[in-house]
Amino acid sequence: MAEKDFGTDAVHHHHDDVSEHGKKEVETLVVKGNEAFAEALLKEPPSAWTRAQIFLYMFSIIGFFCSTMNGYDGSLINNLLQNPYFKAAYNVDSSGVWTGIVSSMYQIGGVVALPFVGPAIDTWGRRYGMFIGAVTIVVGTIIQGLSHSRGQFMGGRFLLGFGVSIAASAGPMYVVEINHPAYRGRVGAMYNTLWFSGAIVASGAARGALDIHSDASWRLITWLQVLFAGLIVIFCLFLPESPRWLYVNGKAEAAKAMLTKYHGHGNPESAWVKLQMHEYEELLDMDGADKRWWDYRALFRTRAAVYRLSCNVVISIFGQWAGNAVLSYFLAAVLETCGYTSPISQANITLINSCQQFLCAIFGAFLVDKVGRRPLLLFSFTGCCIVWLGMTIAAAEFAKSGGGLHPDGTVTVGSNTAASKASLAMIFIFGAIYSIGITPLQALYPVEVLSYEMRAKGMAFSTLAVNAGGLLNQFAWPVAMRNIGWRTYIIFTIQDALQAAIIWWMIPETKDRTLEELDEIFNSKNPVKMSTQKKAVAVNSYGDVVNVREV
Repeated sequence: MAEKDFGTDAVHHHHDDVSEHGKKEVETLVVKGNEAFAEALLKEPPSAWTRAQIFLYMFSIIGFFCSTMNGYDGSLINNLLQNPYFKAAYNVDSSGVWTGIVSSMYQIGGVVALPFVGPAIDTWGRRYGMFIGAVTIVVGTIIQGLSHSRGQFMGGRFLLGFGVSIAASAGPMYVVEINHPAYRGRVGAMYNTLWFSGAIVASGAARGALDIHSDASWRLITWLQVLFAGLIVIFCLFLPESPRWLYVNGKAEAAKAMLTKYHGHGNPESAWVKLQMHEYEELLDMDGADKRWWDYRALFRTRAAVYRLSCNVVISIFGQWAGNAVLSYFLAAVLETCGYTSPISQANITLINSCQQFLCAIFGAFLVDKVGRRPLLLFSFTGCCIVWLGMTIAAAEFAKSGGGLHPDGTVTVGSNTAASKASLAMIFIFGAIYSIGITPLQALYPVEVLSYEMRAKGMAFSTLAVNAGGLLNQFAWPVAMRNIGWRTYIIFTIQDALQAAIIWWMIPETKDRTLEELDEIFNSKNPVKMSTQKKAVAVNSYGDVVNVREV
């Protein structure tokens, strides 16, 4: 019989079992992942471009906007700190303590939002979670855009951070939960790549606004922050709700109808519909902690739950501590240490870097199901470690020639142009390596590793980890860049090496399973070993699994 595609890790072997009619009836496939998932793949091979799947892509785009508006802000504050009119209006520099305080209000708002994230998303659903977050962002943008004092500006940023915490938790959950199991990885990985679409819009708008030569140059890009949040407000309530949320909230028929329409192509007897409904019935708790806004016990009840939450928090915070925050929020200061001091040249470099990172992140998103989550994370953190080592050497050589940012805030241009260009090259190489492996998984992996009962409140902890890591970035690195300059990069080199080692030791693989099938990984004695274990799956001519053994 013809060989079937069982995913990227399938290896085919044929038994010699022969029926009385002389035809081979059993086929053995070596797979990584869950055998029920593999069985559904064989019985009903999915197609990426059916009408139903295209609709799911369109729905996902609205969820992607939660990432886009977050990326817009990430680039916005960096561009504002390159804008001379903004710095004059609020008396800030591109580095230093006050710079950290002004930009950190976003993270503070996100931390304060922590108790509201889980209840908002679990009580009213994933769509309303996006809606509540987006409305808060619109209000924050209005306050920020109308500000005439540092306090008012920081108040607007506080609300922006508060809203983004809710929306950025609801968005990836919505995308991961509505998509077909066979495409969950790639579509979910695309979520965080849209961070760069927001960054590109912000960088492009900021580059063009520099020609205005007035306060309007920074107020214009501040007001543009309302764009993506506004689109979410307009469209998100017209989207179908997550089938998992529907099921655990007593709407099993609505959940099955959603799965039938978009995963089963109108066939309620579809293998994918049956697989997921069976798993909902077996594994989803109808009276879990997600029904009680105050109940966080599900996050710590068992060893498996603690392991899940640990993986969630580790990936969330490591993604902030790879050194990328310096290049996102304080690229101006980094460029000054390399000798690039003109606002125009800094804006051009920021825009080009955002574009190349966007392309690399999309490339990485298409690899998450082919290569796997673990290999991509190990590649990126190891690569970032090597790049920061190179950056340290290049920046140190440039400093020897008299160039760089000094503790008094002055900037001098050194004579070693080769070292300056090498530093700039390292910035772009870092962006590419980070974007291929870390960017696509920053949103996908933390959602995947949490069970349904844990997911909304667990994502609140993910948001806490991101914002706590961000607070360190906002306060520590601008001061470090001012006081120790290029030596800051030594910290990133060591940090990335340690993070790569921790990922190798504790982070399991999650591809080739439905969300519910991940239970078997985290309930095992050694989740990493279990997640990478190959199985020999014997199937008959009807596609039914008849035997499974480890190999």
